[in-house]
Amino acid sequence: MASIEREQILHVARLARLALTEEEVERFGGQLNDILAAVAKVSELDLEGVEPTSHPLDLVNVWADDEPRPSLPPAEALRNAPAREGDFFKVPPAG
Repeated sequence: MASIEREQILHVARLARLALTEEEVERFGGQLNDILAAVAKVSELDLEGVEPTSHPLDLVNVWADDEPRPSLPPAEALRNAPAREGDFFKVPPAG
């Protein structure tokens, strides 16, 4: 089984711009090694004849029918807006 080295943890931390304490490096190293061990168990399974799948259960569309219905009147839609301009939300310029 592969295990993650301290240098690999520090490398990923640098890439993520994380400042880890020595305690965190040790703790995360243990956690990552536990994850690697769990993933390695999958490779021990006999998966001959098992069809690849993206999800273990059949998915069914749970959306309601898309039927037109009246929308909120502008006054109600804008009731809690911090700022408005006519019938529109007023937002600060981007940038």
